[in-house]
Amino acid sequence: MNWTAPFRPLLRTGETLLDRLLCVLGAVAFAQLPEFIQQYRQRFGGHLDEARRHLAEFEKLAAHAKLTVPQFIERTSSNPDTTVAGLGTVMHTALARVDELATADAALRTATLWQKPFVFFAHLDSSIARATWEIYQPAVPTTTEGLVYAAAGMIAFLGLYHGLVRAPIATVLRRPGPRAASATT
Repeated sequence: MNWTAPFRPLLRTGETLLDRLLCVLGAVAFAQLPEFIQQYRQRFGGHLDEARRHLAEFEKLAAHAKLTVPQFIERTSSNPDTTVAGLGTVMHTALARVDELATADAALRTATLWQKPFVFFAHLDSSIARATWEIYQPAVPTTTEGLVYAAAGMIAFLGLYHGLVRAPIATVLRRPGPRAASATT
């Protein structure tokens, strides 16, 4: 008789519970990425709106002077007064920031379900990501994207469990014990 025989029903029950627990943990863990991206995009959108508001003020000033924004930036930057010239740098930075944020926003908005994590990391603004993380509220999104990530998490966690934990333990339990090996000789 194998020494593990009395424990097999208990082990099967424990394994079934562990499988289910890992499914839930995997689903919840992987579903956090689309949730984080969603909360990041809200914060990101606020930054984009604010940058556009600042740029609109510069556009008004340029229009009042009958100049385009690039002309206004050039004229301001070449002013002999260093304080006024510094304003040209501020305007140039605001224009570049709006372009950068608008490009990232368009890329995230048009990304497919499969592209989104790659696009997100390619256009990640670390300061916005840190600020998002500081106030991040975990949730399980009930969108198609959230469900796909949850399923991927279930598969990943179960795959890791079966490949790294269950298979090695099963191999050890299937080996004949020292008594069984000596009894056959």
